Amino acid sequence: MWLPLPHWLMLPFVRVDGWWRSGLAGAFPSAACFIAAGMFLFGAVGRMFDSTPAAAAATALFALNPNVLYLQSIPMTESLFFAALTALLYCSVRFRQTQGWPALVGAGIAACAGTLARYEAWFLIPFAAAYFLYTAREHRWRAAVLFSILAGFGPLYWLAHNWWLSGGVMASFTGPYSAKAQMGTAAYPGKHDWRMAFLYYRTGAQLCSGAWLVWLALAGAAASLAKRVFWPLALLALPGVFYVWAIYRSNTFIYVPTLWPFTYDAVRYAMAVYPLLAVAPAALVAIAPPRARVAVAALVVAAGAGWWLAHPDAKNWAVWEEARINSASRRAFIAEAAQYLAPRYRRGSGIFTSFGDLTGIYRQAGIPLRETFTQDIGVPWLATVRRPELFLWQEWAVALAGDDVHQALGRAAQHGIEYTLEKLILVKDAPAVEIYRRTGGNHGST
Repeated sequence: MWLPLPHWLMLPFVRVDGWWRSGLAGAFPSAACFIAAGMFLFGAVGRMFDSTPAAAAATALFALNPNVLYLQSIPMTESLFFAALTALLYCSVRFRQTQGWPALVGAGIAACAGTLARYEAWFLIPFAAAYFLYTAREHRWRAAVLFSILAGFGPLYWLAHNWWLSGGVMASFTGPYSAKAQMGTAAYPGKHDWRMAFLYYRTGAQLCSGAWLVWLALAGAAASLAKRVFWPLALLALPGVFYVWAIYRSNTFIYVPTLWPFTYDAVRYAMAVYPLLAVAPAALVAIAPPRARVAVAALVVAAGAGWWLAHPDAKNWAVWEEARINSASRRAFIAEAAQYLAPRYRRGSGIFTSFGDLTGIYRQAGIPLRETFTQDIGVPWLATVRRPELFLWQEWAVALAGDDVHQALGRAAQHGIEYTLEKLILVKDAPAVEIYRRTGGNHGST
């Protein structure tokens, strides 16, 4: 289940129908967070190394990655996480230097925002709390507890949301739409194998960042440790640690084209470690003589970002290439279904459907989501699926073969509620899409 912050940030923009249909509504928050991430990164690195050229180098390396640029143009969660992570980095570095409570509060708010965007941010909270406990010169426990309360609001809210919506606080982790439910007991590379988990994640990170930057980051990490800059590297490494652990233990996987099964899937998870790979080389600038730092910064940026100039084909942009390949069948059935529904659907007649890939049909057809009845509504949805003879009233139903909607229509038929299959869409490498229209039977009670 997706965390709520991206949806909250999109709300002001999706009210403009043209922006929603074009995708701009989702791009605005991502782009704004990309800019915020760059600003916080610049401020944090400048404070870490007391060097403006080092800060400029790190920010340029972060911003010139085509995978980052792609993610900031679409309604995904990575840009939001980057903004929250770099804000936490900036505020934590500032707190150590100033001991100011505003920096501590800012860190708590940043961490909370991160927990409402991506689950790896949950993993950061105890480590950041320990950092504030260690670095606070006065009222250490107060600092750690205040940070924990502010940061912990996000996870507590989400667990309460799960309970209210589905009756179980752990629905995101164990429910029917969780990674655990989708994967089941299926094997994948890295499951219960630390070496393979690290190999797949490391390979994904290299594909997303470019091989040259990885070597620069290793050299920069050594230089950073020599300058006794420890916490920033540790904080930025933690998302990568989380994913290696998740691959090993939690039904999370990354597929890369250079390792079996030689395909793309979830490679964007490797972007979680990219801020580390952008920041570490800045230490190479910081250890240079002051007069040479601008030149060294230019060389570091040229070396790190030069990988993409040497490999300019978009097929080398792993996150983009995954999206292009894995969305081909989805784009095909969305276009065909939208073309069928757009001239036939009457406003107010309702569509019984599932949330997820099918949502693109209604966006492309110009049908507002308020016309659809999906599982994100919660209890009413569950009641309709289980007792369609009482609650199912929508004129249209759009299902993937075998899903909950498909099965509910089968139950409805047993009670004399007739839905006729009007359109069957078959696309290679995709489940069949079924479009039904109500042709008989009494309406449900709603």
